[in-house]
Parts: sequence; structure tokens; C-alpha cells
Amino acid sequence: MKNMSIILSDRRLMLTELPTLKTREVDGHTEIVTDKDGAQQFVVSLFMKAKGEKGEEVKVTLGTDPGDEFEEGDIVDLVDPRASFYSFKNGRGETVSGIAYRAMGLTKIA
Repeated sequence: MKNMSIILSDRRLMLTELPTLKTREVDGHTEIVTDKDGAQQFVVSLFMKAKGEKGEEVKVTLGTDPGDEFEEGDIVDLVDPRASFYSFKNGRGETVSGIAYRAMGLTKIA
């Protein structure tokens, strides 16, 4: 299942690392990650917590430039949040699995 819409209204999201361009290493050099249409992707780290539960830090890929108005510690909301589940064998034959989070954008909550 890819890009399932998720509801995060019961979660508080705090910015722990400012948004940056998403990059990856390819053949020894760094390249900027783009989507299938060539739009640059961004990545942000958030601390996600529901009331009365332990929280966790997650990385979220953003499909649009969030701008410069954010500061670490800001409480934010995700625009069109989605999740994809993945599983693959790495180079050592180990199974790696998890959840990849995506959103179209980021907004600051006043």
C-alpha cells in the first residue's frame, strides 16, 4: 500500500530540525531528490506525540518548499499527510521495514 492518507489530528507535531532540501548519495556524489515531475523534495524532522503516549521523532518528506518562516520548537501541522509501508532486503540479506511519511507541505500553528 502506497501513499495512504493519514489523520494526525490527535497528534502534536513539534519541529525538531528545520526543513532542508532532500539529498541522496549516488556513485559518490550528492544529488537533490526530485519527484516524478522534477519538483525538488524537502525533508523535515518532527517530534510526534499523542496525549498520554510516548512520542517519537519522524522524518517527513515534503513535496513543496515550506519556506523560511519556521524555527526549531514550532508546533506545526502537515498538509495532506500520507504514509507508505516498505520492506526490502539490504546488502547483508537483512529485512528492513518501516513507514515512510510524506506531506505536500507544512504550516505553523499559532
